[in-house]
Amino acid sequence: MDISFLGGPAPQRGVGVVAPFDFALDRELWRWVPDEVSLHMTRTPFVPVEVSLDLARLVSEHETLGEAVRTLNAIAPEVVAYACTSGSFVGGVTGERAMCEAMTWAGAVPSVTTSGALLDALAELGVRRVALVTPYTVSVTRALEEYVAEAGVTVTGCAFMGLTRHIWKVPYRDVADMARRAVPRAGAADALFISCTNLPTYDVIPQLEAELRIPVISANQVTMWAALRRLGTRAVGPYQALTDPSARTGPVVPGPAGPAVADMPGVGDGPDTEQQQEGWT
Repeated sequence: MDISFLGGPAPQRGVGVVAPFDFALDRELWRWVPDEVSLHMTRTPFVPVEVSLDLARLVSEHETLGEAVRTLNAIAPEVVAYACTSGSFVGGVTGERAMCEAMTWAGAVPSVTTSGALLDALAELGVRRVALVTPYTVSVTRALEEYVAEAGVTVTGCAFMGLTRHIWKVPYRDVADMARRAVPRAGAADALFISCTNLPTYDVIPQLEAELRIPVISANQVTMWAALRRLGTRAVGPYQALTDPSARTGPVVPGPAGPAVADMPGVGDGPDTEQQQEGWT
């Protein structure tokens, strides 16, 4: 059968993504990406260290990032994104900028990081007071608070899970519960940021925006939003304030097909409980 009349496949624009070795949410990243864009994933080398400040430093060394970016050069992405929140805030604002410069030097294309994208997203939304949710231990969470404060944004509340592994197994119900701890009342914050690219957030964002009445942004969301913006295109998402400007005015209303948080897939199937030590500030 002659299929030459199809003329395809359609041209694709590429986003290179460097992720830590334990990143497990490739499919979630793709959900923010329009059809004409492809993600080209690579990972940093394995190191036998659990989630901690030490791991954040190891997976963000300039040599490590440069080698990862060079593995993408043959397929010529138009932008490279480092999809790791802790790895990109552990060195502060100056350290994040230096990481972008190192990746751009290695790949000769524009580069973004999750934590740099976070600051861009807060500026885009006009946020001066933010609440935080993290799956991290207290020390890693404090480092995120310091990074945000260094950028001139006030942290109004914070809830953390105390996990050092298996973060991708956290169900939406737990994410929602921590969000309510971080934003206990109306007006407590201008926005909520859910940290860690290994923490699932895609489906819970519009539900939390409807409940909390503030923009809710997450690590994977801001990473894809920033990378796609460098391409001159927009991230896609179901009525999320960051990706849909029409969702920024007035109370956010969930779409008719949106499930309740408690009814979302995977709710109730939590991570290993022995690693958890929740807290809030």
